[in-house]
Amino acid sequence: MRILVSNDDGYFAPGIAMLAQALAEVADVTVVAPERDRSGASNSLTLDRPLTLRRAANGFYFVNGTPSDCVHLAVTGMLDELPDMVISGINHGANMGDDTVYSGTVAAATEGYLLGVPSFAISLVSREASDFSAAVRVALDLVARFVKWPFREPVLLNVNVPDIPYDKLGPPCVTRLGRRHKAEPVVRDTTPRNETVYWIGAAGPAADAGEGTDFHAVANARVSITPLRIDLTHTAQSGAVADWLLQ
Repeated sequence: MRILVSNDDGYFAPGIAMLAQALAEVADVTVVAPERDRSGASNSLTLDRPLTLRRAANGFYFVNGTPSDCVHLAVTGMLDELPDMVISGINHGANMGDDTVYSGTVAAATEGYLLGVPSFAISLVSREASDFSAAVRVALDLVARFVKWPFREPVLLNVNVPDIPYDKLGPPCVTRLGRRHKAEPVVRDTTPRNETVYWIGAAGPAADAGEGTDFHAVANARVSITPLRIDLTHTAQSGAVADWLLQ
């Protein structure tokens, strides 16, 4: 079993270190992650400059690029064999609802999926993220299940784990993405040089968090597992757009 591990928090993040250490007990693990925190990088690829691949003292590889760069570089140029799985995480913080559009954690898994490799994105729903042990055990559970019952086609799973002890977790459940309210306004500030700068505002609260959503599952102490796909076509609007073109 060969597993490629990546993230968006950087190769030095505690979540990826704990995940890789645990997975190394059951698989051949290679870690390729960004050299710095690239949270919010989404699915961006670096096309305007070359990338460098270096190895840290702990054996992890790091790239001066995005999470997608890391997985793309590893799968298409670095590894001698295609990995059996890509696991991205464990992320510090939730990746639920609209967050998935911006998430570098989900993007790393998405890149694996687009390259034909079953991929999981795993996030710990916590602001402090001081204890990744429950999320690590969830990751091991999912890998063991995948080994025993592999999917017949590439799959992209977005996994969010409540920040509670493992034995307090309810049964995992398959969910859909919820929705958030509109984000908070940008925060305006002034630098010591009297320049106006802007910080992106916080994400809005959950708007669609009903039963069946990832928000609802996590709020009820259950691991949320959302199968994702990469088809942005709004087929329900195809007829309306065709009619509009005939006007």
